[in-house]
Parts: sequence; structure tokens; C-alpha cells
Amino acid sequence: MDATRSRGTGRSTEPPVPPRKLRQGMSILPSLFTLGNMFCGYACVIYAMRSDYATAAPFIGIAIVLDMLDGRIARMTGTASEFGVQFDSMADVISFGMAPAILAFGWGLSSLGRLGWAAAFLFVTAAALRLARFNLQSAAGDKRYFVGMPSPAAAGVVASTVFAYPEGFAGQPAWAALAVLLVVVPAGLMVSTIRYRSFKAFDVQSRRPFRTLILFAILMTAIVTRPQVVLVILAYVYLLSPLIESLVHLRRRPAEPAAAE
Repeated sequence: MDATRSRGTGRSTEPPVPPRKLRQGMSILPSLFTLGNMFCGYACVIYAMRSDYATAAPFIGIAIVLDMLDGRIARMTGTASEFGVQFDSMADVISFGMAPAILAFGWGLSSLGRLGWAAAFLFVTAAALRLARFNLQSAAGDKRYFVGMPSPAAAGVVASTVFAYPEGFAGQPAWAALAVLLVVVPAGLMVSTIRYRSFKAFDVQSRRPFRTLILFAILMTAIVTRPQVVLVILAYVYLLSPLIESLVHLRRRPAEPAAAE
């Protein structure tokens, strides 16, 4: 008979995992997602250097998903730490700053010479500044909004555009101006004070779970069916979301009563 089992019961007599070791295992879990995020940024750079833009761009999308998960998992398991915050920011600079800049440079900016690499560096700088400002302001302010466009969303604009049209504008200086706008506009929005809706405050315990599940299923089906079209639409709708939200509020604002004669 196995010495680790009690006689007649067949039940294991091994001691339970100590709470301290269990907590240590949970604390490393968010960092593993952050590490995966950083690896995706690195892989995007490698494939972009090989001019395989159709393969490089999706890695940024995967990095966005992992970036959304690491913070949520840290909060759910109670393992959030200052180390995790700093490690996440370092990974984000690679995945949402350097990787999309190099992707855009190889995809179209290289045709413009120094102007091209200067525009790409502007995107990297804006992403780093955006992340530094977020670390300083995350403890205060309205949790429902970000100040400036989040760097993952800005990187998503670049990645979704490249994924939709992987042929790019390399060797076509006349069309490469579009690639300049692709990095300059999100860079400006990242360092702006325009408020963007945050999905971190999204209530997973929705009062209408079936409707939420159906909408999520429809979205997933659309992405699987036509990923290039759906992802680029989602990216640009979020880029324009402050303007859209302002227009909706204007339409809902009650009309002012006519002045008495």
C-alpha cells in the first residue's frame, strides 16, 4: 500500500499546501501575463523586421488582451503590488510603444527617410509619457475615464490598420503620408487631456447577463468571420469615441426655453 494513503480509506494524508506558498503562486500569476504581453511586443518587432506584417500585427492584439487580464487578475487575487505596476509599464512601453512604431516604420514610414523614423520615435515618446502620467494619476481621478488615449488603444489603431492592409506603402512616398497620420494622430491623443472611457470599471456581474453574453458572442463571431474589417472598425470607433460621446450628449441635452418677449 502507498505510504501516503491512510489504511482503509484510500484518502491522501499529504498535508495541504501552506497558505503562504499558495499566495506566492497567485502573486506570480499576473506577472506571467505581463511577461506574455512583453513577449508579444518582442515578437511583433521580429516579424516586422522580416517584413511579415500580417503576422506581426496580431501580436499587438494579443498583447492588449494580456494587458487587460494581468491587472484584473491581480485585483481579483489581491496580489497587486508596486513591482507589478512598474513591470507592467515596462512591458507596455515595448508592446504599445516600440513595437507599433517599428511596425508602422517598416510598413510605410521607411519610404520617408528621416521624417519616417522621426514620426515613429514621436509615437514611442508619446506612449512612454502617457504611461508615466498614468502611473502618477492612477490613484486619483474618475476611474470611469482615462486622461488621454490609452497606449494599448493607440497601438491597436496601428496594428488593426496594418492587419487590414499588410501590403503597406514601402517604396511609395506619395502614399506614405497616410502612415505619418497613423502614428502622429494617436501620439497626439495619448498626451492630450481628452477623456476616454475606461473598460476597467466594467461590471462583470451584469444585471442582464444573457444580453451581455449574446452581445459578446456576436462580437466574437464577427471578429472570427471578418477580423480585418471588425478590428479596424473597433479601433477607429474608440479613437473617435470622445467626439461620438460629445455628440450624443448634445442630442440628449434639453432645448433651452425661448426667451420671453
